[in-house]
Amino acid sequence: MVRNVNTPVYYDRINEYNGMRSPSTVHVQNVALTRFFQRYLLQDLVSVYDWDGIPESWDKDYFKYTLFGTGRICVFRTDLFGVIPQFCTLNGWNVFYRPAEAVVTNPKIRGTQRLLIGRDCELIRLMPDWGNAWDLITFYAEMMALTAETAGVNLVNSKLAYVFAVKDKTAAESMKKLYDQISGGSPSAYADKELFDEEGNPSWMTFTQNLQQTYITDKLLADLHRWENMFLTAIGIPNTNFEKTERMITGEIEQNQSATRAKAQLWLETMQDCISKVNKMFDLNIRVKFSFTYKEGGGQDERTESLTSGTR
Repeated sequence: MVRNVNTPVYYDRINEYNGMRSPSTVHVQNVALTRFFQRYLLQDLVSVYDWDGIPESWDKDYFKYTLFGTGRICVFRTDLFGVIPQFCTLNGWNVFYRPAEAVVTNPKIRGTQRLLIGRDCELIRLMPDWGNAWDLITFYAEMMALTAETAGVNLVNSKLAYVFAVKDKTAAESMKKLYDQISGGSPSAYADKELFDEEGNPSWMTFTQNLQQTYITDKLLADLHRWENMFLTAIGIPNTNFEKTERMITGEIEQNQSATRAKAQLWLETMQDCISKVNKMFDLNIRVKFSFTYKEGGGQDERTESLTSGTR
């Protein structure tokens, strides 16, 4: 019996679950900044591959984002729309413990349909293990969000700090509002005379600190770039994902390019195998290839050209 991981639960169970995974004061999951990076990292993944021969009646963006976002998409024939791609869930297994059925739910095509893979439909998959890249995207999006958030906090904390000497809580609240106006960019701020002593001197003083020593935003931005490069390496986009030194040799650069290509090549071959079955079943001519040519040691890699067809 497979446990349904999407079962609705109340907020207390969600907080209990999340509290076991991260400190209560640090939240990078399901926040706007993380979703910001998830969105653009997914676009990076989609950009790795070029598609050709997709039927004009298909929504190409739906096709690509469903495939790369969920790791699979089902292609089957309908009475109203002809051959179309649709998001699906999986059910059952065959003799090799692979999913046997694709379950498609769409009110436009008579609700839920259970399609036998290989007979009623074919699936285009991103990975040979039927997984998707969303966990990879989410990991780097969370790390980049945390780094960006830290950079923002450091920018604020690197400002000149102040210590306010006040006589009571009311004066303290007045000082907070005064600081909010100044830090918020107001061109002028007005202080009550109660915030000055009997001689007219302000009741605050500058707290001297070494601002250059506390400023690490430049290092954090470099780390943010490293996180991005690590992700690009993972999905197959050539980049300078190394600390360039004078002693770096050509072999080390080629090793980086080989590591960059490894998973992307596997994913390309998996999609091509699936596309071949789709083309054969529905008489289509869909093709996929890399959107760029890999280079190793400064030369063109001719193997890329031999792996750009959907029917190999």
